[in-house]
Amino acid sequence: MALRASIRQDRWVNIQESQVGVAEMSRIADRSQPETRVPTVRLFLAFLRLGLTAFGGPAMVAYIRDLAVKEKRWLSQETFEDGAALCQSIPGATAMQTAAYVGLRAGGPLGALAAFLGFGLPAFALMVGLSAAYQAGRDLQPVLAAFHGLHVIVIAIIANATLSFGRSSIKNGRDTILAAGAAAFLVFHGSPIIAIVASAALSVLLYQGVNFPARTSIAGSPDSGRQTLAFAGILALLVAVGLVVLYLLGRQLFDLATLMLKVDIFAFGGGFASVPLMLHEVVGVRHWLDSQTFMDGIALGQVTPGPIVITATFVGYQVAGVLGALVGTIGIFTPSFLMVLVTVPYFDRLQHSPWFRRALRGVLASFVGLLVAVTINFGLVASWSIPAVVLAVAAFTALRLKVDIIWVVLVGAAVSTLLL
Repeated sequence: MALRASIRQDRWVNIQESQVGVAEMSRIADRSQPETRVPTVRLFLAFLRLGLTAFGGPAMVAYIRDLAVKEKRWLSQETFEDGAALCQSIPGATAMQTAAYVGLRAGGPLGALAAFLGFGLPAFALMVGLSAAYQAGRDLQPVLAAFHGLHVIVIAIIANATLSFGRSSIKNGRDTILAAGAAAFLVFHGSPIIAIVASAALSVLLYQGVNFPARTSIAGSPDSGRQTLAFAGILALLVAVGLVVLYLLGRQLFDLATLMLKVDIFAFGGGFASVPLMLHEVVGVRHWLDSQTFMDGIALGQVTPGPIVITATFVGYQVAGVLGALVGTIGIFTPSFLMVLVTVPYFDRLQHSPWFRRALRGVLASFVGLLVAVTINFGLVASWSIPAVVLAVAAFTALRLKVDIIWVVLVGAAVSTLLL
């Protein structure tokens, strides 16, 4: 009897262990696979509605989380956090990439495209309209006064982003050296891309032996990974064909597309990281716009939903009308989207590479320096007066107090029209 009881007890323990193992494997599978297959149209419409109200820069990621995790229950909190970590670690527009990640997990590659397009479409449409209105009315006195004030508000916005970015990225003296070197290099008209690459290379040496913790891994099944990579390959081929067509149609459109592709590829750290790159190329190298017009584009980008890189739509419109706006927008967002598709299957390997983590630390530090340089350069070209200084200080203070950026811009424009 004792022997039978022992056998029954062993069987019961084995069954319990088996159930625990199944539960654990199920939990892991839940994190790696889409938790529900959402129709593509539903994803597009949900993110289109979200894109209409997605103001607030980095806060957009929180809006996406609320939609995907709390409201729709498409993803678990843990799965979403994995994706947020991924999108913060790769170059591109973070909020747009987060939308693509949610779409990928909920609806596969086509779901990723639907979420990405839906989230960005309202910002694109509104920016095209604002760009046309800007061209038609930029010489009117009230418009001139409004943008005169918006110039100093843009400086306050960039300064606030520099401070916020610096607090999260500058941790020690080595970070400070990289940031200061990048700032000095850009102030003296160096290329931001050279500064980024040099900072990444130097950080590999400076941080040798320093252990930076890896992010949470994102597992994926081989089949889903191959499907996603195949979809990315098809899109990359279409982009290559599109570049050939643009080259044949007109060199300026080709240059616009390649410029925006390059800016997005090197924009580690989110949308604000693209500002120094775009400023250097558009204003300093190609002279398509002057600094003040570029600042106008940034200001208009702040009154539209979506990321700050929607300024590329404004630049494209000023260069070549509606077609230029479309080309500039596709150029600035395509690498962000492809980066999500390509890196999701390999995120674990990427994050556990000490070389990658050290290089990323240097890149993020360099962007603090580049934003410092942009703040200085914008400050030098702005028209300063006592009311302008008061307006800039008030805008900066409001941003530090977490006032929504759209209200800072709108109120600032109204005050500028009355006082400047």
